Amino acid sequence: MVTVQSTVDTGHEDMIHDAQMDFYGTRLATCSSDRSVKIFDVRDGTQTLSADLRGHEGPVWQVAWAHPRFGNILASCSYDRRVIIWQEGGGQWTKIYEYTNHDSSVNSVQWAPHDFGLILVCGSSDGAISVLTYSANNQWESEKIN
Repeated sequence: MVTVQSTVDTGHEDMIHDAQMDFYGTRLATCSSDRSVKIFDVRDGTQTLSADLRGHEGPVWQVAWAHPRFGNILASCSYDRRVIIWQEGGGQWTKIYEYTNHDSSVNSVQWAPHDFGLILVCGSSDGAISVLTYSANNQWESEKIN
């Protein structure tokens, strides 16, 4: 039998499409058709909104946390054909990379196992996937596979 541990009033203004806990289970990221990504600190049965990330121009379908060895990094994908990679530094979340090379909605994002480095795979309705890699020269490199 499953029991509810806690509920979260996200404050989203439209349908929620995804909710993901971070590696430690202390942060919750949600995304919605209201074009926002929200991050909550979840501790001791309570939750506190810590960030309301706005950068997409359409419904946000999915979020994914990178492994904590890379810091606090979150990816989001949207109907607006974009993938945004966010990073927390000094208590503030900022957009560190935006990928815009898909021709249709980007529906899925997933980080590779951390042993391979900081690598994100994105799936789109255009029939292509993209592999985004943070390289040794501190740049994001992309490869689109049709």
